[in-house]
Order: sequence, then structure tokens, then C-alpha cells
Amino acid sequence: MVRLAVAVWPPAEVVATLSALQRPSVPGVHWSSPPQWMVKVRPLGHVDPAVIDPLRDVLERELGGAPAPSCVLGPATRRLGGQWLGARVAGLDELAAVVFEVTEDLVPVTHPQPFHADVVLARGRVPARLAGMPVSARWTARELALVADRSSPHGPRFEDLLTIPLTATGPISMPGR
Repeated sequence: MVRLAVAVWPPAEVVATLSALQRPSVPGVHWSSPPQWMVKVRPLGHVDPAVIDPLRDVLERELGGAPAPSCVLGPATRRLGGQWLGARVAGLDELAAVVFEVTEDLVPVTHPQPFHADVVLARGRVPARLAGMPVSARWTARELALVADRSSPHGPRFEDLLTIPLTATGPISMPGR
């Protein structure tokens, strides 16, 4: 099994903004690092490797040349389920809806809907006081990636198995419509 997600990666200027956030030492809180700052539009979870090629095919077919969405980070950090600290990323809802729709026959949807995109900044026992730190940025997502998480106790390791340019203008059309 391989852990997969469909995601967009923030550009260097957004990574710099996130890097500038204060990271107080808090027992039980593990701060993430820039290589982990993907914005998942669909977490796929642990998937049989036999599904990777069909996922690539459907994502390329249905999303190649899709509009490049405008992303808005923030305006502040927020607690996610008490186990994560994140920053909301708005602007990816239409893209995420299409990704969920075109992949659900291959990987059943198990996450609560509607899914909200965030950059995860910390994990562990995240205290409420860490929520509300101001953070904001804007960018245009120029690619969508199918990402394999091959992280280990030695550190994060992500591999883009596929990148799809997002370039067209206008609304995203839903498959079959």
C-alpha cells in the first residue's frame, strides 16, 4: 500500500510566509517543515499500488488544462480536530469537487464532505492558544500533483507521481456535463 494525495504545492513566496510564522516550543506539538506544506485537494489514504496508473489516467484525462485556481491562504491558523494546526486555503473548492468526482470510483470517499483544504503546520496535542496566528498569502496554483507520501521516522519524503498543468481560463467543467 502507498499513501497518496492529490495536492497543489505552494510557491516559494508562500513557503517563505509560512516559514516566518512563530513556532513556539510546546510539549507534544511537532512542527511541520516546508517539504510537508502541500495543500491536499483530495487525501486518498493508503491505496493499492495497482490503482496508481488508473488514477494517473483519470486525472490527466479529466483535469489536464483545467483552470488555474486563485488560492487564498489564511487569514489565521486554526485547530483541526485538536490534533493539527493548519491554515485554510480557499479557492480550491471547484477543483477539489472535480478531483473527488473523477477519483471516487477508484478510491472510495472516506473524508467528511465538503472537504476543506489546509496547509498543515503542526501535529500532535495542539493547544487552542496556537490557533489564530495571523497568516495570509495569495497565489495561483499552476499545477496539480498526485503525491506519494514515502515519509519515515527519518523524515518527510514526498514524490510527485504525476503533475498536471493548470492553465485554462473559465470555470471548471464537471465530467459528464
